[in-house]
Amino acid sequence: KQSGTNTVEVAERVRAEVAKINEDFPQIRMVPLVDTSDYIKRSINNVGHEALYGGMLAILVIFFFLREVRSTAVIATSIPISIIATFGLMYFSGYTLNLMTLGGLALGVGRIVDDAIVVLENIYRLRDRGLDPEQASIQGSEEVTAAIVASTLTTVAVFLPLVFVRGMAGVMFKQMSVVIAFSLLCSLLVATTLVPMLTSRLLTVEARREHAARPGAWARAMAWLGRPFTWLEETYRTIIGWSLDHRAAVIVAAAVLLAGGVAMAPLLGVELMPSSDEAEVRVNLEMDIGTRLDLTNRTMRRIEEIVRQEVPEGERKDIVTAAGGGGPHTAWMQVTLVPRRERKRSSEDVANDLRGKLRSIPGATVRTRAGQGLYILRVGFGGMDRVQLEVRGHDFETGEALAREVKALVQRIDGVTDVVVSREAGGPEELILIDRQKAADMKVTVSQIANALQTCLGGTQTGTYRESGNEYAILVKVRESEKLDLRDILDLTVTNADGQPVVLRNVVRTQSQSGPMRIERKNQERVIYISANITDRDLGSVLADVRKELRSLPMPKDFSIKFGGDYEEQVRAFRELLLSLALALVLVYMVMACQYESLRDPFVIMFSVPLATLGVVVMLFVTDTTFNIQSFLGCIMLGGVVVSNAILLVDHANLLRRRDGMALREAVTEAGRRRLRPILMTTLCTILGLIPMALALGEGTEAQAPLARTVIGGMISSTLITLVVIPVVYSIFEGKDPARKTE
Repeated sequence: KQSGTNTVEVAERVRAEVAKINEDFPQIRMVPLVDTSDYIKRSINNVGHEALYGGMLAILVIFFFLREVRSTAVIATSIPISIIATFGLMYFSGYTLNLMTLGGLALGVGRIVDDAIVVLENIYRLRDRGLDPEQASIQGSEEVTAAIVASTLTTVAVFLPLVFVRGMAGVMFKQMSVVIAFSLLCSLLVATTLVPMLTSRLLTVEARREHAARPGAWARAMAWLGRPFTWLEETYRTIIGWSLDHRAAVIVAAAVLLAGGVAMAPLLGVELMPSSDEAEVRVNLEMDIGTRLDLTNRTMRRIEEIVRQEVPEGERKDIVTAAGGGGPHTAWMQVTLVPRRERKRSSEDVANDLRGKLRSIPGATVRTRAGQGLYILRVGFGGMDRVQLEVRGHDFETGEALAREVKALVQRIDGVTDVVVSREAGGPEELILIDRQKAADMKVTVSQIANALQTCLGGTQTGTYRESGNEYAILVKVRESEKLDLRDILDLTVTNADGQPVVLRNVVRTQSQSGPMRIERKNQERVIYISANITDRDLGSVLADVRKELRSLPMPKDFSIKFGGDYEEQVRAFRELLLSLALALVLVYMVMACQYESLRDPFVIMFSVPLATLGVVVMLFVTDTTFNIQSFLGCIMLGGVVVSNAILLVDHANLLRRRDGMALREAVTEAGRRRLRPILMTTLCTILGLIPMALALGEGTEAQAPLARTVIGGMISSTLITLVVIPVVYSIFEGKDPARKTE
């Protein structure tokens, strides 16, 4: 933000400078320790391809329904116009093309054409009744303007609360929400202005006659493709009639399906972020406290040989090792892999294979992990370990004993790997204790003794040296004091009140002990972290097993065990997103109430929202997808998307009753017949536009696949059930007698 550059630009500059250094010094080779720019670029390219493929699939759906190239081209214009306009917003807002913004475009590309589809289909219907092109365009767009405005505003409304979400979830979804909302508003503008104009100019009577006069094979093929739609409309009209005659059965069946979806929800795994292949594996080595650096280095070289054997050159790009970073007994290794498409094993498979090979190294604790969710996002959420328990309490010995028991407990749970305790005990210490009585007898104060030790070991600032306007601190200390033996330190003297020297060993005593290398605190409490990684399981099921095991663990007085890491961030993010979901549903209802100037019709339309539950749960269960923050965002988005179909039904039924004076039952069945085709077109465009994202075939696209799968599942179930339930609910709220006519 401050420099006006982004991560990829900075990485390119650094890479260029590193290349120059490597040319100037051929005897060395510099490689980046953390360089996500290539991964980010590949991920962005793959997400862009998903948006392109999704748009192409949506256009194919439109052509399949309309069977005319000109009509398809008219609707397809809304995609590039809306996306290019959104690029303008991103430019002036300072947004970059990243996984969130480009993912938002890929997510909304199927929804962008929905408004244009509804307008064009209604214009076509009026043209078939004999209206001239210009009059059909004007009247056709007027009839559905209220419906498409309501459906678009409800979709935009669900993204408004996400702009105000706090924490890392808000940072992630703010730009995505703005991009999707603006692109949908642009598509609404195109559908109400450009589409009617193009329809009146391009789809003239002469153009229709030219289309009808095409060669026989083409005409027969197009006519054959149109037969199922006519049959489907009449069949659906019959289904509505049967549903209106058996309203109680329909409502009970919908309630059973909803209950079934809720009952299946506990079968889903729960986690913070979906896993992704980041083309990287990290290996951490820990040896006993006090191990010499050369021994740690030799052990790390042995690990490096094993890694080179197990990960051949066709799978790896670079190996970087470092020893002594966290003390002479620690070391780490970063194995950078080639892109996912160039290797057979995933990074998780590589890490699991290495874990089995490195487990048998004597005297060493080796942890191996692959990328678990986007690296940048996980760092923003607070770390890389997925399971983290916090042992809180003051007493050192009790806390360490409890931490060891918790570690042993967690290690027994299936799917948990690389369990480690943050507090490293066993560091040798020499405690210098002042004998206050002897010090008083020899007229030496405690502060004198402490200052003498400070001056000897750490140095004491005695003044400042000034030169040319600069000041330099003068530090007095014993030369090479870190190499002095303790006996030499205790031979130092201090001057007592009588001006006589007193040897330190006469007023102090020493005590050898071992203590923690590091003391951590959280909320002003001493804390010990027990961290672990997960393989082949989700976070929710692992934590459920951990809770079950902790129930049998006796808890010492003044100690507690809490969950941190991913779980802590997950609870915080889910709480924020749950509030956003509630606000989104309220805003959707308020938008429809303002649009229709009624509280009853929006209430009927809102019945379509819970009907998406079954599809969401089934889709996530079938695809073995966990419920995470991306899935949660999909549920929020569904709150504004699934009401679109119900809006089309209710709005047209109201129009037929108000304008043509139809009876309630006749208006409901006729509205269903007329609106079936645009409902199927818009639903299929949205679903097929999301299929490339849901498949997650490209590197870096795994993170947004749960979102697409959630929306697809919810759209399928909500559409199929809405087509039957909404007409029934509408007839119930509009009057006891379905055949009653409006005044």
